[in-house]
Amino acid sequence: MKRPSLNVQILIGAAFGILAGLFFQNAGTDSDFASGTLYTAGLIGTLFIDLLKMILIPLVFASIVVGIANLRQHSQMHKVWVNTLIFFTLTMGIAMIVGMAASLYFKPGVGMEVPMFHDAMQNILAKQMPLPEFFANFLHNLFMNPFKALAEGKVLAVVIFALFMGIALVMGGDRYKNILVLFEEVLEITMRIVNWVMVLAPYGVAALLLKLIATQDVAMLGTLAQFVGVVAGTLLFHGIVVLPLILFLFTGKSPVWFWTGARPALITAFATSSSSATLPITMRCATQNLGVKSEIGGFVIPLGATLNMDGTALYEAAAALFIANLVGVELSFVQQMIVFFTAMLASVGAPGIPSAGMVTMVLVLQSVGLPAEAIAILLPVDRMLDTLRTTVNVEGDMTASLVVQKLVK
Repeated sequence: MKRPSLNVQILIGAAFGILAGLFFQNAGTDSDFASGTLYTAGLIGTLFIDLLKMILIPLVFASIVVGIANLRQHSQMHKVWVNTLIFFTLTMGIAMIVGMAASLYFKPGVGMEVPMFHDAMQNILAKQMPLPEFFANFLHNLFMNPFKALAEGKVLAVVIFALFMGIALVMGGDRYKNILVLFEEVLEITMRIVNWVMVLAPYGVAALLLKLIATQDVAMLGTLAQFVGVVAGTLLFHGIVVLPLILFLFTGKSPVWFWTGARPALITAFATSSSSATLPITMRCATQNLGVKSEIGGFVIPLGATLNMDGTALYEAAAALFIANLVGVELSFVQQMIVFFTAMLASVGAPGIPSAGMVTMVLVLQSVGLPAEAIAILLPVDRMLDTLRTTVNVEGDMTASLVVQKLVK
């Protein structure tokens, strides 16, 4: 009997994880069997994410260096760079407009009883970070010792150093051709290791989804149902309608074709809630399944994993309006514009790790005078919503690589 493709195996693993998680959620997690199952699922899920993180930094570094060198040789670097940044800005802007429009229309949080969250708000310690301090810290994290960045997994700093390295290799021409060949071989080796790690993907995805759903606080989801519904609905609208429409308009490719090729990356993003951890699989799907050239994908996708955050930007803008409704503050048009631009900046500065948006959410709230402590209200539902917004982030990266490749042609 022929074994199902890896794509189908990951889909089966995701379905099994969701069903098993629902079973344990209804049956309870107090029994020895449930505790042992959740512990085992935690081990498998953590192993899978750690393996992806292990290969992440060498993959990002080598792919950007090689991508820039190859693009420069074809005199296409300027086109790719400009089109990539325009696409990122455009889609993030559309995502925030959709999220804010839905929040203004449905008004989640109006009339909700806030005292029920007082204990949570008193227990949280929100770091006060004004916009100037955030911006200075963001710039500081762009340029740092490359060895420190590589060792500590600072993806954005690694991307910046790889950009410089790639440009330097091109400017040096034949003098550095041996170094370029070395990086090309490093990239080939890392992609081979990614293929090995992908063998564990069905089990890792199943384990992560099982634990996530089994331990989710259903009662709190019900309490914040309107907010969860607005954010989930707008994220799905952006991922199912807006991004596929943009893809079709620019490339003529159908959403079904895209989702079939991108499915392993999208499911992994949903399970891990980390666009950075999903990056090796995103690269694999884009280049092997969707036909993105390695020099385009090697530049656009790692950059997108750090800069292109459609889902995070949408969530932070919608969450700011939700909290304003909770505390009875009506934001003016100017304040809404401040939320718009601050959320875009904050989402760019958010690391691609689970719940990273909660860290930069403080900046968005403080930009219009809302209490930073109110992020405690979002904590119970943040993990579940993080799965959706990470999936949208990753979908945006793959869509960007296809659109940019078409524009460059």
